Amino acid sequence: MSGPEIAADAVATDRLVLREPNREDLPELFELYADPRVWGPDPLTRHDSIGQTNRMVDNWRAAWRRDGLGMWTAYSADSTFVGIGGCFIRYGVAWNLGFRLRPQFWGQGYAQEISAAATTAARSLRADLPMTAHVLEGNERSRRAVERTGLRLTWRGADAGNPDASAIRLLYSDRQLSEETVNALTER
Repeated sequence: MSGPEIAADAVATDRLVLREPNREDLPELFELYADPRVWGPDPLTRHDSIGQTNRMVDNWRAAWRRDGLGMWTAYSADSTFVGIGGCFIRYGVAWNLGFRLRPQFWGQGYAQEISAAATTAARSLRADLPMTAHVLEGNERSRRAVERTGLRLTWRGADAGNPDASAIRLLYSDRQLSEETVNALTER
């Protein structure tokens, strides 16, 4: 196959085309966020309606306008939807790195490929901000993927806003964080 057309604002990695999400991505994104294998470790991210997914895409697009960067959709060279990933500025104090992949693409290095592109893009825009990632304790696959990016655990505590009072959130960063930054990232 000839592969996807790469738009001027898209990023190409060795195996992926990363671009800002749009309405045409809604079916694939809803399927991703409705899959219990994907949201299982973090049930608060489950989507029950495509309306939730549409609002998420609106938020991602707002981050692109605000920060110059946001979450990407990730497609393989043959235009197969792989997942999402990227980063946005969280609460004005740090980049927040994230990714979510379709299960058939787990364990193949795609999270690292997306994370490397996101980190490079973020540092070219705002190198002064730390790169962070949030992982729910017990989500071992995501924890290992985040640690492979080079981020280190900087905080562990209650997951604010989670209806499960026993939920523990892990905060990773590429540098030491001030107490104010940790508070901003963990007390919402």
